[in-house]
Amino acid sequence: MTAIMVQGTSSGAGKTTIATAICRALSDRGRSVAPFKAQNMSRYSHTVGGRPMARAQAVQAVAARCEARTDLNPILLRPAGDDSSDVYVNGELLGRMRAREYYAFARGRGLRAARAALRRLEAAHDIVVIEGAGSPAEINIGTGDIANMAMAEASRAAVILVADISRGGAFASIVGTMALLEARHRRLVRGILVNKFRGDVRILRRGYARLERVTKRPVIGTVPVIGVGLPEEDSMGDAPARRAMPPAAALGAACSRLAREVGRHVDYGALEAMACR
Repeated sequence: MTAIMVQGTSSGAGKTTIATAICRALSDRGRSVAPFKAQNMSRYSHTVGGRPMARAQAVQAVAARCEARTDLNPILLRPAGDDSSDVYVNGELLGRMRAREYYAFARGRGLRAARAALRRLEAAHDIVVIEGAGSPAEINIGTGDIANMAMAEASRAAVILVADISRGGAFASIVGTMALLEARHRRLVRGILVNKFRGDVRILRRGYARLERVTKRPVIGTVPVIGVGLPEEDSMGDAPARRAMPPAAALGAACSRLAREVGRHVDYGALEAMACR
């Protein structure tokens, strides 16, 4: 099985956008593609056969031209306030959990459910495009983080680390993330992608040269801020008009536009080759 994984130095780095673009691009290249996110916390969901899954993975299913199903997002967390979430496993409500209880669940049953869903996708598709959650270097969570390096190890994925440069601090976040990863996890990171850039990319060259020396990883692309009309993954800051799922035809067209725009700055063929090694 071949897998590529998009991880981020933080929440909001652009993992969902980049993973969606890769799904459509690899599908356009004739691959059977499935998106996957082991655990997603979101207020917005998409229902398939009466079972909820994260809306972001439903959008990515359109991008990948595959059937939307709960295997794409086996664990859905719906925030319920007061440090608690409603936990859905394979589309069925397991119950409401606080953070400590959830992490105990994640280390056992949650991890097993995520691995099983990933195995089913591996058996059915050429490539699985995996999206991480938050950052892989949340050292306070430890083995409770089943959405990042646990999935990279399970799939032997080539990991791309994405950083948001629009707010400053991207170089430090990349170096810090790499430094905090365990050595066996650091080895899985194959490249760095700088996202949400505005301006003349030439001003980044000196920084990239030093970044590559320090991390020993190539910068594989600099992606600008892109707006193509896809619904936001969650409710923070998005306009009401972008909260609903667009019609399928419009959604597919938006995915194609996104893939083209990202493809101006990222070599999909190189990504595919990286994943296939």
